[in-house]
Amino acid sequence: MDTSLPIVLVPGLAGSPRIYAPVLPALWTFGPVTVANHVRDDNMPAIARRILAEAPPRFALAGHSMGGYIAFEILRQAPERVAKLGLINTQARPDSPEASERRTGQIAQAEAGQLHAVLDLLYPGFVHPARREDAGLQRIVHDMGDDVGAEGFIRQQRAIIARADSRPTLAEIGCPTLVISGDSDNTIPNSLSREMADGIRGARLVIIPECGHLPQIEQPQATAEALAGWLRN
Repeated sequence: MDTSLPIVLVPGLAGSPRIYAPVLPALWTFGPVTVANHVRDDNMPAIARRILAEAPPRFALAGHSMGGYIAFEILRQAPERVAKLGLINTQARPDSPEASERRTGQIAQAEAGQLHAVLDLLYPGFVHPARREDAGLQRIVHDMGDDVGAEGFIRQQRAIIARADSRPTLAEIGCPTLVISGDSDNTIPNSLSREMADGIRGARLVIIPECGHLPQIEQPQATAEALAGWLRN
């Protein structure tokens, strides 16, 4: 009897399947893996509906950063379909006015054909301080931005700005949940990962050492081990 569980992975802002590539070998033995397309709509409910329409009937769901915001919306729409939840370097809080203002400026830059300039501005906050000069990682960030494209990036930013506050529904999450954060995440501090883990009954929190906001490509082995443990148990 096949006991495998399909896995749906959702990337973050300006992220593509490349972000999950280093950890896929550790995941595929647990079940078929899909990386969701999250660039086609400009609001969280529509993004979640489209992912649900394309997803298996029941699946393990892991979302990175913006992907976590989408995961919360998927849970609001169809909690019975999510067998396990993984929240990677994300948060339950809505956008602050300051963050929304920054995003609006980044939208204007992307509209002006300056997406790579936006990514270069974001990159130092994406990685551990020791990796700020890592040309290989920066190239991956640029390549993912090209995968998403300026129009996709703009739609994503608009969806993020308007996202709901997921803190009130944390206590309603009943599936096994893993929360991952980097110890040096300067984009979404790991204090906000602790907040989610504290709010979700039975959630397991893993803080990955020497890691920023992109654990799948910064610390792939530690990230893969955490995700494999989540799928195994």
